[in-house]
Amino acid sequence: MTNAAPLPASRAAASPSADERRVLAVRLENHAGALNRVANLFSQRGFNLDSVTVSPTEDPTVSRMTLTTSGSPRQMEQAIAQVKNLVDVLAVDDLTSAEHVERELCLVRVHYTPETRSELVDLIGFYKGIVVDVRPETLVIELSGPVAKINQFVAHVARFGVTDVARSGRVAMRREIVYGD
Repeated sequence: MTNAAPLPASRAAASPSADERRVLAVRLENHAGALNRVANLFSQRGFNLDSVTVSPTEDPTVSRMTLTTSGSPRQMEQAIAQVKNLVDVLAVDDLTSAEHVERELCLVRVHYTPETRSELVDLIGFYKGIVVDVRPETLVIELSGPVAKINQFVAHVARFGVTDVARSGRVAMRREIVYGD
């Protein structure tokens, strides 16, 4: 391994360590292509979308898209401004620095033996998970909560033999109601 020279200040801002995670709630018109236009905007600018969830809202003509991505503060501000200008977008709420609630749903299929079953069930109870399917050698566990809790649970049950994981992606909402854009 070689010692690299420190990055000049102009390049340091664009380095991955300067990236920050953003959580965005986007309200948009509920019709064909609207979701794709938002996702494509990030993709075209080289952003990886870590999580995307979409659902209808209380108004059937409006969808809510919650997405998480990372980038430099300058890149993120530009991307958010461009999303706000898309025709189908009604509002963009950057939840990153606002007080908000974040949750994710996870299904995990874990291998068990008669000797490990009770220990696994205790761990599921500790994390407030629910067994939703039982087979002769596997359990499917449902768990919801903050992303860190989901990550910890999956890491803890890995020693039993995780055979499948399905995660919903994050959903997030401000703790208070904010009207307007």
